[in-house]
Amino acid sequence: MTRLAPVPTDFVLDDLTWSLLIGSAVLLVAVAAVRISVRSGLPSLLIFLGIGLLLGENGLGIGFDSEELTQVLGYCALVLILAEGGLTTRWSGIRKSVAPAAVLSTVGVFVSVGVVAVAARYVLNLDWTVALLIGAILSSTDAAAVFSVLRTVPLPRRLSGMLEAESGFNDAPVVILVVALAAQSVPTAEHHPWWYVLLEAGVELVGGTVIGLLVGWAGAWLLRRVAGASSALFSIGVVSLVVLAYAIAATVHTSGFIAAYLSALVLGNLGLPHRAAVHSFSSALGSIAQIGLFIMLGLLASPTELPEQIGPAVLIGLVLLLVARPLSVLVSLTPFRIPLRDQAFLSWAGLRGAVPIVLATVPATLGTANAARIFNLVFVLVIIFTLVQAPTLPWVARRLGLAESVRSVDLDVETTPLETMGADVIQVTVGERSRLHGVELFELRLPPGANVTLVVRDGKGFVPQGQTVLRHGDQLLVVSTADVRHKAEQRIRDVDEGGRLAGWA
Repeated sequence: MTRLAPVPTDFVLDDLTWSLLIGSAVLLVAVAAVRISVRSGLPSLLIFLGIGLLLGENGLGIGFDSEELTQVLGYCALVLILAEGGLTTRWSGIRKSVAPAAVLSTVGVFVSVGVVAVAARYVLNLDWTVALLIGAILSSTDAAAVFSVLRTVPLPRRLSGMLEAESGFNDAPVVILVVALAAQSVPTAEHHPWWYVLLEAGVELVGGTVIGLLVGWAGAWLLRRVAGASSALFSIGVVSLVVLAYAIAATVHTSGFIAAYLSALVLGNLGLPHRAAVHSFSSALGSIAQIGLFIMLGLLASPTELPEQIGPAVLIGLVLLLVARPLSVLVSLTPFRIPLRDQAFLSWAGLRGAVPIVLATVPATLGTANAARIFNLVFVLVIIFTLVQAPTLPWVARRLGLAESVRSVDLDVETTPLETMGADVIQVTVGERSRLHGVELFELRLPPGANVTLVVRDGKGFVPQGQTVLRHGDQLLVVSTADVRHKAEQRIRDVDEGGRLAGWA
């Protein structure tokens, strides 16, 4: 009998053991680091990037230098992050913001690219193609950073909704623009006129939009008929549909990212069963994607090459933060009569994160000149300006008079029994300046079908009575039927702003 030769491989069982050991330890450290992020106000992405740097070539010595693999895994992570954002976003919260957010994600992007490109051309002495490429890479606000930071800031829904919608929309046009400009900067590549690039981008966006909406509607119809009662399997099916939307769109050379986000947005707002389970599953996947993505980007960076880019990064970042972003917001949102103080906050809240760093790997994969310099510049800029912008968002909101003193969020609980009764659960936090303080519970005058079922005060919960007096710092659990949920939430906001006599005038 002829003995078959063993198949050679570079990855054996011992490598798997070490990989699982290191990977699980890193995940546990990352999970524990989230508490530091919450207390400090810094986005967790900075901590995860730091972990990656510590594990890398100048830390524990783990070698990782594949831009191609980073781009592939980065795109996978972004799909899951967009899936979480779309599935957990309420259409009622962003409906009025869709049009201005769409303009900000297209017209605003081009304004930002142009301003940053001028600065890169004359400050860094780069040719116009590379300068435009840097402008395009830096023009996208990051979905992961926005979703993780803004949901902890008590903003009016018109602002948080617009920022969430913008971060979900603008990945698609920016990816198309970066790939086109990176290809244009390769000497041996075929070059196209600017109008052809814009036309191609428009076709890809329209195609991705159509595919995303169709997959979302058709997938919801299919899941209602074929999915079983298992919330776990149903959640897998929903997320799989989002990934399918991306894959179909990318296969026919349209925008996979806009398809993924829109399909998730449709699926998250069609009243499908097991909503809380779907939210929890997508949030878990999104968290794993964020942790893995940022740590991988930290591994890819070379710390010894970063300091020389601090000066250029600060200069370009100041142009981006103080000129390009405000100008893009002003041009895009003034026709919608958005108040100037709202525009001021939106200008400051254009957070950058993983998306620009992932896009900075595109030039290297295509053979663009100055690829390493572009990556290091973007990496340093994201770190510096995330440190500046993210912790100051609550302060800026308060100074502009935009911070709300009461904030309501959906609870992450398994609500399948409530869904069968057409009910919703809301958590309300009474802020330090809220006029809910001193109001007796019966004075809320919630609509029929809504009631406060639990109050948590100083860490202790109790069932309230009609004469229970609300205090600063109280957390209320409100149960309502689905059809009066919006009225109940609006009533609480009215009392928060106008006191116990709100509605009598």
